[in-house]
Amino acid sequence: MTFLFNRFSFFTVLFLTFVVKISAQQVYFTTGFKVSELGSDHATVWTRLCEKEKPNPVVHQRLNQVFRHPIDFDENMPIAKMDGAVLGTAGWVRITLKSGPSEISSGWLKADQKKDFTVFHLFEELKPNTKYEVRLEGRSAEKGLIQRAAGTFTTAPRIFEKKELNLTTSTCQYFWSHDDSLKGFHSYNSMALLKPDLFVQTGDYVYYDKPGPMANTPEKARHKWHAMDAWPSLKSFFQYTPVYMLKDDHDLLADDVHPGSASFGQLTISEGLKIWHENVPLSDKPYRTLRWGKDVQLWFLEGREYRSNNHMPDGAAKTIWGNEQKTWFVNTIQQSNATYKIIFSPTPIIGPDRGAKADNHSNLAFKTEGDWARSLLTDQNAIIVNGDRHWQYVSKDTSTGLMEFGSGPVSDFHAQGWPPNEKRPEHQFLRVAGGFLGIKMVYEQQKPILYMTHYDVMGNKLHEERIKK
Repeated sequence: MTFLFNRFSFFTVLFLTFVVKISAQQVYFTTGFKVSELGSDHATVWTRLCEKEKPNPVVHQRLNQVFRHPIDFDENMPIAKMDGAVLGTAGWVRITLKSGPSEISSGWLKADQKKDFTVFHLFEELKPNTKYEVRLEGRSAEKGLIQRAAGTFTTAPRIFEKKELNLTTSTCQYFWSHDDSLKGFHSYNSMALLKPDLFVQTGDYVYYDKPGPMANTPEKARHKWHAMDAWPSLKSFFQYTPVYMLKDDHDLLADDVHPGSASFGQLTISEGLKIWHENVPLSDKPYRTLRWGKDVQLWFLEGREYRSNNHMPDGAAKTIWGNEQKTWFVNTIQQSNATYKIIFSPTPIIGPDRGAKADNHSNLAFKTEGDWARSLLTDQNAIIVNGDRHWQYVSKDTSTGLMEFGSGPVSDFHAQGWPPNEKRPEHQFLRVAGGFLGIKMVYEQQKPILYMTHYDVMGNKLHEERIKK
């Protein structure tokens, strides 16, 4: 009897040891995945391996004021204990795209600490205007348990195709400005209901220089990406919506940053740029363009890597875009025969902005290049969509007639910076609150018509401009 009991105990311990070992090998896609840099024949899929299924719960209360900073947050606590924390883990990821009987695989890609356990793969030779199923598999080792995730996206149409476009765009989101305590942000839930073909995030996706924690080290900066991406509203949105991401100052270092800016604690500009590329993989320059069929072309501009010192005297040599980007931009926009040319800029080009600001084209600090840009864009009959400003607006330049659309911040808790009742002659619409911008190009009696629609965070329509060319 003793022999049988000991034998039973031995196999029980052996079995439990096996279960614990296998359990320890599990990995998760807690911060989701993104399909980015979409084209008619290519797309990049990004993800990150995580060691646990859910992020740390949000336990800190918030101040009842703009930005909702956390109360009594210990900036020196271990990152693993912070609200929203999601530690990464080493392993392997395989990404597969499927369309009908056709499958394309990345093979097994290594996720390790050198790149914060992120992986990505550029898929080329895809079919235009085609829906693809995305399948992700993750494992810690060759024989580890496999974790799976899935979603879909559709490639862009060919240049000559008459294809409608349904796009959403937003800007300025801080983890502690969340307005849905369980999912993160109402705006992402509302955008998902519109089933957009594409999403453009125009910068300030995270805020390194706001508390909870202040990201004054590379580790804390990475934490801000993890916590943001793990919000369920973002995670589910990106399962079915490809994205183009632009960066602005708070994604790179701190407020109004330029290449000559001092470090933010231990975080340098070069380290900030490295972390950006870990989370937003680009195969080429940070400025790029996307043609969407016969009638729409989009430009995504870079505003931080090439700029002059914000406080240098204005003149012909002072720039936000840099000579290389300007040459590329002039060439591509002049060569385009698209009916609608839409420019996505991380910062305003028309404004109006506050007089004390000095880091965008609507400010006197960059007036020379701003005047040049407004003249060029007017000649090209372009439309501007900008990020950075914490209020929603439509402006029409009084000199040129050029129009600019500010999506506003992603939540009402992040709205501030402009007097709600100060509607200037440029303003066609003004609202100091959060939400997003919808952009739809549809065909009415075979003619392309563009609708630019502002929504509140719950997805209610607030203002719409119908543009016909």
